[in-house]
Amino acid sequence: MGRRLYVKEINSGNGLRRQAAERAAINAPLQGSAADIIKKAMIDVDLFIRDKMPELKMIMQVHDELIFEVNKDLEKDAIKAIKAHMENAVSIDVPLIVEAQAAGNWNDAH
Repeated sequence: MGRRLYVKEINSGNGLRRQAAERAAINAPLQGSAADIIKKAMIDVDLFIRDKMPELKMIMQVHDELIFEVNKDLEKDAIKAIKAHMENAVSIDVPLIVEAQAAGNWNDAH
């Protein structure tokens, strides 16, 4: 997605520093891409909320999880729309599978 990470210690003579830099170089594209995808999904869902379902409230993001608040009567429609927007946030070679569930509170959802 166009990110660049400069890893200064990748050619270090110090083995520990070099190994840490190698791990960072491998991990950065994964974590950076995941962050980009969730941000894009949040924007897409927010636009949907503003246009189609203002009763739905996006409460917070926790890593790759989005938390919403919605009335019980809109729950199924909200889940369907959120899943669709999140699964189609970006076009990549592997499917993005979104799991969604409803609960009375955040603790019960886990």
